[in-house]
Amino acid sequence: MAWFEREFIAVPEDRKNQLVYKWPDVNIRRYSRAIVNADEIALFVKSGQVVAAMGPGRHRIDAEELPVLGALVDTLTGNNFYRAELYFVSTREFPGIKFGGRLADIADPVSEQVVTLRVFGEFALSVRDPAELVTSLAGTTDLNVPATVESWSSDLLLKSMKVAVTQGISRGDWPVLGLSGQLEPIEAAVVRQTNLTLYEYGLRIPRLGNFDITLAPEDAERIKRLAKDVTYIRLAGDFQRYAAGEMALGAGQGFANGHGHGGDGFLGAALGLNAIQQHAPSNPWQRQAISAAAQPLPALTQSACASCGTDNPANARFCMNCGDPLAPRPRHCTECGSELIPTAKFCADCGTRADA
Repeated sequence: MAWFEREFIAVPEDRKNQLVYKWPDVNIRRYSRAIVNADEIALFVKSGQVVAAMGPGRHRIDAEELPVLGALVDTLTGNNFYRAELYFVSTREFPGIKFGGRLADIADPVSEQVVTLRVFGEFALSVRDPAELVTSLAGTTDLNVPATVESWSSDLLLKSMKVAVTQGISRGDWPVLGLSGQLEPIEAAVVRQTNLTLYEYGLRIPRLGNFDITLAPEDAERIKRLAKDVTYIRLAGDFQRYAAGEMALGAGQGFANGHGHGGDGFLGAALGLNAIQQHAPSNPWQRQAISAAAQPLPALTQSACASCGTDNPANARFCMNCGDPLAPRPRHCTECGSELIPTAKFCADCGTRADA
């Protein structure tokens, strides 16, 4: 019997940091010694069913110690071997597992802009029920490869986060531009959603590590620019004043960059700025905001005057150098004064002929 007791079964040192380790031989010698570490549990599996379990400690593989092993005896070997799969399942928590990717395209309720959300971070994974884990995944997943279970769990986590974040933003619970300040409730919702799926597989995610949800760079810039425009319009009082200020600022920037073609254009820009100053609000915070808006900005898209070639802001209707119209003059009904589209033959409001 001493010869049989020379064989020891245990998790190799280089495999102790993985969730599940499968003993490579299904023929387990009788009277072998199994060493189960304090953070492990060993399971004997036959035909997809767990038939015996060993907790932490040293065990002799024998039906006298584990009576249920009597059903695993291989009679063809003279009852010297037990035929079964042996799994060592770790019961400790595995932190620092990476996850991330694209979440979803979602409409921001505030700006009504469609944006792309992305998430990157870490999570911790642990085994809730070793028997359920082995019996549910052993036939479909290679449990002996740590990356397999981790990748599968990461995909489920990302899917659950898509659902939770999309629903939270759609309900107005979490603003798109303030998601970084909502990470705690997001974590709670995502962990709860993910663990509902992992429950039947004997796994659980106890917590998330450092993670962040961000906008695609182009979306973030677009939303910030829109928020700035809305704020300046509110401070200026109405859109017309804001648009006039933007035109004047664009003109000034153009001259500063050497795109002007005469002093009259610069005089027009100065007159435009003077008009803005005359209509400046009395609130000092509004004056400060409009003053900040008057700082040099990147040059706007420009259109050249067909008469003199001067570059004008994209939303200008008359050349700021020669005064010629940059776009067709709007037509108005002679009866009620309503604006007509260029191809209109009758007024849409009163029915008067457009050429009357």
